[in-house]
Amino acid sequence: MVELARILAGPWIGQTLADLGAEVIKVEAPEGDDTRRWGPPFVQRPRADGTTEEVAAYFHAANRGKTSVTCDFNDRADLKRLRGLIDQADVVIENFKVGGLRRFGLDYDTLAARNPGLVYASITGFGQDGPRAAQPGYDFLIQGMSGIMDLTGDPAGEPQKVGVAWIDIFTGLYGVIAVQAALAERARSGRGQHLDLSLLDCGVAVLANQATNCLLGGMVPHRLGNAHPNIVPYQLFPAADGHLIVACGNDRQFAALCRVLDLAGLASEPDFATNPARVEHRDRLVPRLAAATRGFTRAGLIAALEAVGVPAGPVNDVAEALAEPQVLARGLRIAPEGIAGLRSPLRFSRSSLVTDRAAPALGDGAWHFRGADG
Repeated sequence: MVELARILAGPWIGQTLADLGAEVIKVEAPEGDDTRRWGPPFVQRPRADGTTEEVAAYFHAANRGKTSVTCDFNDRADLKRLRGLIDQADVVIENFKVGGLRRFGLDYDTLAARNPGLVYASITGFGQDGPRAAQPGYDFLIQGMSGIMDLTGDPAGEPQKVGVAWIDIFTGLYGVIAVQAALAERARSGRGQHLDLSLLDCGVAVLANQATNCLLGGMVPHRLGNAHPNIVPYQLFPAADGHLIVACGNDRQFAALCRVLDLAGLASEPDFATNPARVEHRDRLVPRLAAATRGFTRAGLIAALEAVGVPAGPVNDVAEALAEPQVLARGLRIAPEGIAGLRSPLRFSRSSLVTDRAAPALGDGAWHFRGADG
């Protein structure tokens, strides 16, 4: 697999497939992927020539398990080697602007004429066609356009983006699905194809119930803070020493919550007895619940709710999440070649992930690959 992608969405495809055992050759400009410099923090990495390289933690988050080579697209010899490499490849991943690789002979049509079985995944902001196809797209911009920012944050505050590049990650995961599906189809037909992945498509596609609420319910959803548009109570509540999440997914859980809070009568009141009624009357219900939760410590209330089968939990910071005993027990934290990171969450009953190689030093792969002589 040849990765001509930078930043996050395309590299996320490559890293996930590398975890699954694919050989991924990351082709970088002579100065490297931009995210090598997106720090601090930085990590000192040894190079094959005995020198060291300072690489941003951001780069390590999306490039584990790959081999790096550098290529100057304006150098004919470099381009010849790259085309020779792609002639032998199963997959190419790229995230250049629409048509941007055509002048280098690295577009799908040109490469597929040489390698008809090639699966070629293109990631752009808006897709290969449509009125915005030529425009650049970035995760933050697409979060705003997709509608998710109008669903996130305090109703009295400004719209909020998700705290990671959420649409880039989803596009990367959809890209993995598309690549695997195209390879499975190629096993039957013998032919590759061009995969057209758009950040905006993916951002809108994962609006899930909020989109169908709008399409089928005729209502435009907006920010509810930490509340849920279709379930009550399903939100943050105050405790005497902080906040906790309570997530009642059914009437039985709501009745159990009321018993713990010494509000058992609420569960039988017509305005609160069913979830549709609670959604309709949330403005009267939630303050009564919050007044009761303030009388408990966070840990005490979480333990009491867990004991009666009501989903409840803390709001962790990132360090607390990484130290969560369940996260540690599941082995999500890894350190290939001494570089701390997180493995793919995929687990198999018979197969193992390949996670023993950290992100590569720039150009350490040289061009020692089959077909790379052009």
